[in-house]
Amino acid sequence: MPIFIYKARSRSGRRIKGDLDASSLDMAEKVLKRKGLSEIRVKPRPKDILEGTFLEGRVSPRDMVVFSRQFSTMINAGVPILQSLEVMCEQTENSMLRRKLYEIKNDIEGGASLYESIRKHRDIFDDLYTNMVDAGETGGVLDVVLERLALYIEKAAKLRAKVKSAMIYPGVIIAVSLAVISIILIFVIPSFEQMFADLGGALPVPTQIVIDMSRFFQDSVLYIIAALIAAVMAFRLIYRRERVKTLVDNWVLFLPVAGPLLRKVAVARFSRTLSTMISSGVPILRALDIVSRTSGNKALELGVIEAGKSISEGQTLAEPLDETGIFPPMVIHMISIGEATGALDTMLEKIADFYDDEVDVAVETLTSLIEPIMIAVLGVIVGGLVVSMYLPVFQLGDVM
Repeated sequence: MPIFIYKARSRSGRRIKGDLDASSLDMAEKVLKRKGLSEIRVKPRPKDILEGTFLEGRVSPRDMVVFSRQFSTMINAGVPILQSLEVMCEQTENSMLRRKLYEIKNDIEGGASLYESIRKHRDIFDDLYTNMVDAGETGGVLDVVLERLALYIEKAAKLRAKVKSAMIYPGVIIAVSLAVISIILIFVIPSFEQMFADLGGALPVPTQIVIDMSRFFQDSVLYIIAALIAAVMAFRLIYRRERVKTLVDNWVLFLPVAGPLLRKVAVARFSRTLSTMISSGVPILRALDIVSRTSGNKALELGVIEAGKSISEGQTLAEPLDETGIFPPMVIHMISIGEATGALDTMLEKIADFYDDEVDVAVETLTSLIEPIMIAVLGVIVGGLVVSMYLPVFQLGDVM
């Protein structure tokens, strides 16, 4: 449906402006007149050049948090859903989210429920969001569910930011190290090689090894880059196989340094997601199905699927999770107590809060360990190259 922008004067005499969607210009004017506005000026909204393209941008977690919280506040205050969406369409800054909200509002005006409307936009509203909205609509607690969603998205975004900060730092150090070593091998070593050739005589073994490495690197740098790209693409193709993905995802959780951090992140994400869905009224089998698909780890996903089968057969959640080997005994024990007492959502929330703090500690520990190790490794490599190049100079001084 076309979108029109308007300027008008309210009954109190205040100048107002905004957007509305209508089938035609005449219909837009009639809608505004029914609202009691006067001095109406309406025109079609210029189509955004970026609309519907990858240049339009994306909806960030912060946009979703603000939207969910504002939507929750208005519904809690008794504002009808359509009117709430209309208000948010006018004040939402993100163009992609605004366009989606207009489409959702049109669907609701056509008789669809909020759940049916947002389910069409899976690029913004994932399965977790849509199912929680469905539970909120059915149970008449949509405002509570939206507030929980806002809190969940906020905490999930913070968790992702912590993991990125832990991974970016060593990545930057490794990239800088490789750049420094490449510059030395490509530009610095050849000048020394020419100088040694002019002097004549046999070179020390370490110096000769470094010079041979420099020649190889200069002659084969394009082949090395091509081989690395081919290796990455081949790994991505192989990684798509379910068996390989399961083995790799399980292996990374037990790495010496990064493994404990990744396990804590997996436990925190699982606990937070499942707690949020159960406390919002989503049936546990449906919640486990969604959690398995949003876990981000194939080994954990298979464990959650087995847990769903266990519950459908009348058994417990804790036992199949224990068999994955991913969850620490304390977590399994707390889940078991939560099942026995009927407070599983509360126990899961406490687990998530605890492991959020544990992730903070693990990130700090990992950063403090990686920094001196990487600096020491870089120092040894660069220092070794420099010493190897100066060995012939030292020998020449001894001869003289």
